[in-house]
Amino acid sequence: MTAVPWRRPPADGPACFAIIGAGWRAEFLLRIAAAAPEWFTVTGVVARTASRREYLATHWKVPVHATLEDALAARRPDFVVVAVSWDATPECTEAVVRQGIPVLTETPPAPDVPGLRALWQKVGESGLVQVAEQYTRMPGHAARLAAIRSGLIGEPTSADISSTHLYHAVSLLRHYLDVGFTLPVVRATAVTAPLADPLTKDGWRGDATPQPVTTTYAWLDFGGRFATYTFTDNQWWNPLRARRIVVRGSLGEWVDETVVRLVDPFTPVQSVLVRRRVGIDLNLEGVDLDHISLDGQVMYRNRFFGARLSEDDVAVADILADMAAWVRESGPPPYPLAEACQDHLIACAIDDAVKSQQPVLVSPAPWSHAPRPAAT
Repeated sequence: MTAVPWRRPPADGPACFAIIGAGWRAEFLLRIAAAAPEWFTVTGVVARTASRREYLATHWKVPVHATLEDALAARRPDFVVVAVSWDATPECTEAVVRQGIPVLTETPPAPDVPGLRALWQKVGESGLVQVAEQYTRMPGHAARLAAIRSGLIGEPTSADISSTHLYHAVSLLRHYLDVGFTLPVVRATAVTAPLADPLTKDGWRGDATPQPVTTTYAWLDFGGRFATYTFTDNQWWNPLRARRIVVRGSLGEWVDETVVRLVDPFTPVQSVLVRRRVGIDLNLEGVDLDHISLDGQVMYRNRFFGARLSEDDVAVADILADMAAWVRESGPPPYPLAEACQDHLIACAIDDAVKSQQPVLVSPAPWSHAPRPAAT
């Protein structure tokens, strides 16, 4: 049998990481590590309560500890993932940095703008902090970004996203438009309307009665490039609200999976992203995403093929693997703290614009001059 080159795990062994946190996000990470053991090893989980430590040790078969110091003394990891509440994230991030260990912190890195500025002042110059912002790594977004960066639709001029909330959506909008740390003017409003909400992360509710649900609309003017944001509460889970992505450029536009562009002065053409999924009918390769192509050109490959991960899980696995490569000096920084701070800075401006019903000019921030990593 011949190994597929792009599916090979790292030659220097699995990424070894510890986790601070014991909630659903920590279990997200544990599930990925269990599904791809050739890629990831969890060296320990830090949980505050004895009951959660007992559960994690029993259910996930991982070492558990009451403190970060205990976890590091037992086995020093390549990096630590902080997966705790918004309010606790800055303190935990700072604690890892004080130990001199690289840290991959969950989104957002701090709960509000003062918290972002304080965190940057304490650890921004350490060079140790990355953020687990995975949305640009989701297979569909990664494929579209690769095509847009190749110049397929010319210069991107506007983007419209209705999919995920606030800082995640801002990350996508900033990367689709390639606006870097440009400060936008933000206008926003919120409306409430009845909507059935049959499914949440806890499962089916068994109730189809429409309830008042809020939808937020925001318009971000980056000075020559324009973004629109729409999000309905629980849109991640609600099957009654579709996801939408539109990116317009000087030579064409993307609408979800379809791109139309001008190939010569007389010829507009249309193409569609095609997913190769296995496990359908008599395909016996398993149940997985293999790759995404456009007009016969592969725009995205799933290097975790065989782990049977959801596309969101694949994106998280991707940033974990890229974090390990960066720590081992074999890859670029996956998502620097400055990028995530900028995402949440703009997200907070959306909230402010909703509350004030006035345009909000996003203020300059100390991280805006940090170097940006090359596009991946």
